[in-house]
Amino acid sequence: MFTAITHSQIYVLDQDQALDFYVGKLGLEVAADIDMGFMRWLTVAVPGHPERQILLERPGAPAMSEETAQQVRELVTKGVMGGHLIFSTDDARKTYETLLSRGVEFTEEPTERPYGIDCGLRDPFGNSIRFTQPKS
Repeated sequence: MFTAITHSQIYVLDQDQALDFYVGKLGLEVAADIDMGFMRWLTVAVPGHPERQILLERPGAPAMSEETAQQVRELVTKGVMGGHLIFSTDDARKTYETLLSRGVEFTEEPTERPYGIDCGLRDPFGNSIRFTQPKS
């Protein structure tokens, strides 16, 4: 049966702005940036881990009509599309301070949880992002 998850997808409203955020601020790397004519296939990954990529997809053709794409864009803007990413880190407080210095806006500061230290933020489009320093 299945052996891995290779790609996950979230909607973004502007792929260049998404690149600036995910690569420039969060420190991910571009895994693929391909003009397919009908869409731009843009994926990012944690450095050194290209086996798990995040597709930064702009809502639109060919997957949906313009009317549906507009509705999806409105929902993305409201932060209710259900796009969630959870990363792990070795040092949540240091990662928080680094990202804060890069202008990342947080929804929750690093907080002790039963499973480790957890922190929350949103991307420029409303997608929820968390990172966790697992309990050792």
